[in-house]
Amino acid sequence: MSAVVALSTLLDAQQVWRGRAMPVPAGEQPTGWAALDALLPSGGWPEASLSEILLPLDGVGELQLVLPTLARLSRGARPLVLVAPPYAPCVAGWRQHGVDMRRVEIVTALERDVLWATEQCLRSGSCAAVLAWPQQADDRALRRLQVAADSGRALAFAFRDRRHLANASPAALRLELEAAPRARVWVRKCRGGAVPAQPVPLALAALH
Repeated sequence: MSAVVALSTLLDAQQVWRGRAMPVPAGEQPTGWAALDALLPSGGWPEASLSEILLPLDGVGELQLVLPTLARLSRGARPLVLVAPPYAPCVAGWRQHGVDMRRVEIVTALERDVLWATEQCLRSGSCAAVLAWPQQADDRALRRLQVAADSGRALAFAFRDRRHLANASPAALRLELEAAPRARVWVRKCRGGAVPAQPVPLALAALH
């Protein structure tokens, strides 16, 4: 005849194995946004990979999403490269966020050359991060950026219109930034983990 034994009794007697939740590992490339890092499988940006940031339109504070990372990387030996940005960086604002502007280089390129220039910078192995704003990029072009980022051990950021969200992407991470009614970011794809159901609120302000 079986007897009912309280679970607490078995636990106290160490007769039942008690599992423990594994702590979230500290990422090697933290985003600088603690709430976002907590949702990402690697605890930050995927290492040596392409991250796609989808926007409702340019100039909604998207650069502030990456400025903590750029500030950290600008203290290293490898430069940061911006390929054909839609606006010139606000030097005073970037410096206020801790970016060493001596480590920032801007590549001017026609739209048809943006992807090629981005791939070359990534593949060179001389850049810590490369940021690009391609207007047209299919799955094959994005895959080349992903491979180049891995080859050059660099972070790649592609800022694109969120209408591309409906298209498949080889990017290791896809984020969608919302500006209204309040700033928040949705994780739409994250390699190695489940997509979170809730967005992350962000405190974004204009750079002046």
